[in-house]
Amino acid sequence: MLLSKLFIPITKDLPSEAKIKSHQLMLRAGMIKQSSAGIYSWLPLGLKVMKKIEQIVREEQNKIGAQEMLMPTIQSAEIWKESGRYNDYGEEMLRIKDRQGREMLYGPTNEELITEIFRSSVKSYKSLPQMLYHIQWKFRDEVRPRFGVMRCREFFMKDAYSFDLNDEEAKKSYNKMFFAYLKTFNRLNLKAIPMAADTGPIGGDLSHEFIILAETGESQVYADKKIFEVDLNEYKSDDVSLETIRKKFSSIYAVTDEKFNQKNFNEKVKKSDQIITKGIEVGHIFYFGDKYSKPLNCSIDSQDGKKDFVKMGSYGIGVSRLVGAIIEAKYDNNIMKWPQSVSPYDVVIIPNISKNNKENFNKANKIYTELKKQNIDALLDDVDENMSAKFKKHDLIGVPFQIIIGSKSKENNFEFKEINKESEMLNLNSIIEKLKN
Repeated sequence: MLLSKLFIPITKDLPSEAKIKSHQLMLRAGMIKQSSAGIYSWLPLGLKVMKKIEQIVREEQNKIGAQEMLMPTIQSAEIWKESGRYNDYGEEMLRIKDRQGREMLYGPTNEELITEIFRSSVKSYKSLPQMLYHIQWKFRDEVRPRFGVMRCREFFMKDAYSFDLNDEEAKKSYNKMFFAYLKTFNRLNLKAIPMAADTGPIGGDLSHEFIILAETGESQVYADKKIFEVDLNEYKSDDVSLETIRKKFSSIYAVTDEKFNQKNFNEKVKKSDQIITKGIEVGHIFYFGDKYSKPLNCSIDSQDGKKDFVKMGSYGIGVSRLVGAIIEAKYDNNIMKWPQSVSPYDVVIIPNISKNNKENFNKANKIYTELKKQNIDALLDDVDENMSAKFKKHDLIGVPFQIIIGSKSKENNFEFKEINKESEMLNLNSIIEKLKN
């Protein structure tokens, strides 16, 4: 992509309404634009990052046998009245009526709708287990939307739902999702801590929230640093291994302020291993048994010929929130540094361009062409401005690698650097090798 053709409305001024770094940097880098309170347009740069996160989430869901579908954003109020949550959910739910006067709502979550879909489609235990997911926009009318995409009203989310015959089988589904979340965050180069959590309005008796450490997070975190020493590669995807890894994480002290007890913390974690900081919730999983299947009469014919209510779990990841969370976890001063797995581009080519000398641009264009042949997604800065301005701009955007074409460049050797680190002189083949690894 040529920078001159990229729609990227970069601003120099610090937005007055933005209080945390992710919100500031996303606005300044032209990743998002506020439409109204807590609602944003995702511009090309921001959307590209979010779509890469979405794809990683999708791949890890598919690996555990979850099947992708797509539910609507607008739901009928009837099934919510059936579950008893229509009046209980509160003012976060946006309630509307269609032209026929039917009560509708903009979905804040999908437990009711997925249960209705399942109960009308599956009748026998032979079809179980099932795990379904979708990645869709949600709306919750937050009282005080703030912090950009970290706490907004409209957000992009993956939610999955499991259906099982009994509690034992349901726990196996829960463990699969637990492991999938750990693998997902690992691919995003994030250290996510699974913590036992309250179930909240979703309900149920088993729940974990996944929190990444960041000083701007809303959750106070107390943990044993040993939780970061668990090696995921030691575990496989069989039921025994998955139960083991969940118990392993559960055995290491890690709580938010809701469950914190100073005496227990000091007894279980030696002082040198104590982590006391803040974190951002990026995922939440619940097992709630028949909380929804019972009131919605979602039952199947069991092996003994009886009707049994299916056992359900719910599993959410904030895809759009993760864009902001990655920034909060990775930024250095005013420099965004995207993990390579979700960076909007693999590398940016920065030539020193002058009106009287096109040599550097010609070199840059040849490199750009070669990188495209190698399926490396490069951004070519073809804008005529001084190098200082270029470097500030690309530090802001946060593409992890830069190829600089300037006075140091020789015949087939170019200045190659990882953002915010020292550069080195490499030939194009070596650069390609580094980018592919």
